[in-house]
Amino acid sequence: MTTTERKPLLLDFEKPLAELATRIDQIRQLAEENGVDVSGQIRQLEARAMQLREEIFTSLSPSQRLQVARHPRRPSTLDYIQAISDEWMELHGDRCGGDDPALVGGVGRLSGQPVVMLGHQKGRDTKDNIARNFGMPYPGGYRKAMRLMEHANKFSMPILTFIDTPGAWSGVEAEHQGQGEAIAYNLREMFCLDVPIICTVIGEGGSGGALGIGVGDRLLMFEHSVYTVATPEACAAILWKDAGKAPQAAVALKIISHDLKKLGIIDQILPEPTGGAHSDPLKAATTLKQVLLENLDELNRLTAPERRQMRYEKFRKIGVFTEVAH
Repeated sequence: MTTTERKPLLLDFEKPLAELATRIDQIRQLAEENGVDVSGQIRQLEARAMQLREEIFTSLSPSQRLQVARHPRRPSTLDYIQAISDEWMELHGDRCGGDDPALVGGVGRLSGQPVVMLGHQKGRDTKDNIARNFGMPYPGGYRKAMRLMEHANKFSMPILTFIDTPGAWSGVEAEHQGQGEAIAYNLREMFCLDVPIICTVIGEGGSGGALGIGVGDRLLMFEHSVYTVATPEACAAILWKDAGKAPQAAVALKIISHDLKKLGIIDQILPEPTGGAHSDPLKAATTLKQVLLENLDELNRLTAPERRQMRYEKFRKIGVFTEVAH
């Protein structure tokens, strides 16, 4: 790995942290050059840096959380699968003539239990992002996902899905291939599966592209992830004809985990390391694995009809509200 690759990618609101880190390095270097012991001062500055990081990441605005969710070094589906599984074999192809790299999946073992794991896959750099279409699947990606889920259902393996996409690809070619039908088919069929299904929003959960693998018994969400019917930029462009009002749209859309938990959309929030999942991917993966195992243990105790009924009721409750007459 080169020095350039190790260099952190800073978001705008992280600049005070970078300035403080630079100051600490300068003091340490000067102390070494002059043979002066400044360990006490450095400890104080490092404690202040930790406190500042905590303050920043506990008070992020929705638009800032969106930046964290889109961070290019945020752990991806394949990162998490490789970190939490004992064994893993990726399976390819939708059996209709294609294999979409924007949606990956396969069979593996989670603490010895056979499972099927699948999810959206973004790229690590520009070249990889182009190859994976920036994590926006074509219809073939959703058909591949459904093939794997049917395989899981046939062999009684729980399904774990990982959501991280701006949305399904909306190009003309995708429409020609039946994008809407592919997603709608997945929504219908996932309600009918007998095995436990746990869906986790690991980054950006956008529109029908997220829902295409998002019907489950439990919907989990990492603390700094987002889940929305449309990107704030798209919402602002539609409502105000001005994409620059995206921060305002992000607030109105209620895209962050705490708002979605209050609204009953998601079931559980997964805490992230201070600084976001990309600051300590292994710690984030450990949290994910523990929560998945806890939820699987609960779901495995239920019968298939009980899980299907619970799944149905969960989604029927979403969006229900009471109007109070004045």
